[in-house]
Amino acid sequence: MKLFLADESATIELGRRVLLRLPEDLAGWTLLLSGELGAGKSTFARALIHAGGHHGPVPSPTYTLVEPYELARGNIYHIDLYRISSEEELRYLGWNELDDGFRLVEWPDRAPGLLAQADLALHLEYEGSGRRAELKGLSRRGEALVEALEKS
Repeated sequence: MKLFLADESATIELGRRVLLRLPEDLAGWTLLLSGELGAGKSTFARALIHAGGHHGPVPSPTYTLVEPYELARGNIYHIDLYRISSEEELRYLGWNELDDGFRLVEWPDRAPGLLAQADLALHLEYEGSGRRAELKGLSRRGEALVEALEKS
């Protein structure tokens, strides 16, 4: 699914739409967010987390690596791998302990093995004054979610 996001509000709307299409139980889902600095990854993540019911700030996990959010539909883990230098470091993050919630991963290229575990991948890039977004399903349930979004 390819979209043109004219402004920040369009990126926020995409985050809201994705969250609304996810099942009530968020456990075990993984969405990989990629794109250049400033392309809208954190804006999308904040929108999805707020759509899930979080009220308050959503800080970037650049230094903490993982920001957890306990929400009515389950946990969302906002994960930033920018400072990770190898996939083995995921073990030290407690990656396997995060499967009780929705893992929202920025900079997934730092751990290429995540691609095989993920359900969705969103790539954002600059296009003029807006952004081009490409959302792909990487698992059967991810493909079904993207198909549902395309129809809505």
